[in-house]
This record gives sequence, structure tokens and C-alpha cells, in this order.
Amino acid sequence: MLKEISLLILVAVLWGSTNPLIKKGTSTVKIVNVTHQSRFKRLLHEWQILLLNFSFIIPFGLNQLGSILYFFALQNVDISIAVPVTNSLTFIFTAITGIILGERKPRKKTYIGILLILFGTCIICYDRYKMDIKH
Repeated sequence: MLKEISLLILVAVLWGSTNPLIKKGTSTVKIVNVTHQSRFKRLLHEWQILLLNFSFIIPFGLNQLGSILYFFALQNVDISIAVPVTNSLTFIFTAITGIILGERKPRKKTYIGILLILFGTCIICYDRYKMDIKH
């Protein structure tokens, strides 16, 4: 069970820490506004700009790696554990990364929220661990 929980935490780190980085990487991309091009050519040009933007593509790739790991974790973990653990911890890592990047100033409510999420996640994991021991 510890291996699976660790994998879910790794997924949350990958998802949460890359969310602000993806946002930051796309903020520099400008919409191509060429009227003489067809919609399809304009879309291809925008994708080309985006895929050559390493400040977007590297965090995006790590985010997708998290999705692949999540898929493997779901093979061994009950979904009633995987979803709340991963999603709640993703919020924590997104908030921490946002604070590190200077997107937002840390507030007391943020820290209280992080502590409550950690407490709730520990309760869920402990309860599941207790159930596994009984069976």
C-alpha cells in the first residue's frame, strides 16, 4: 500500500507543480492574427509556436508523465482512495509552486487549507490501511 500511495503522491507533485509552469509558459504565446490565412493554417501556426516553446512543452510533458503514472497506479489502488488523495494533494503542490513562482503571496488561509488537506488525506490513507490489515 505504501508503494501505491507514494506513486499517487508523485502524480500529485507532477500535476500540481506543472500546472503553474504550463500557465506561465503559455502566457508568452501570442495568438496569431493573420487574416489572409485559413483557420486551419492559423491553428497549425499556433501549435507550431506552442510546441517550440520549451517553457510550455517541458512542464506539459511532465504533466502527461503524471497522467501515465496515475493510469498505472489505478491498476493497484481503489479509485475511492486514488481520486481524493491525488486531487487534494495536487491543489497543495499547485499552491506551493504558485507561491514559489511569485504568482500569489502566501496567506494564512492558504497554510490552514494545506494543513486541513494533509490531515484529511492522512485520515483517508490511514482508514484504507486499517481496512487492508483486517482483510
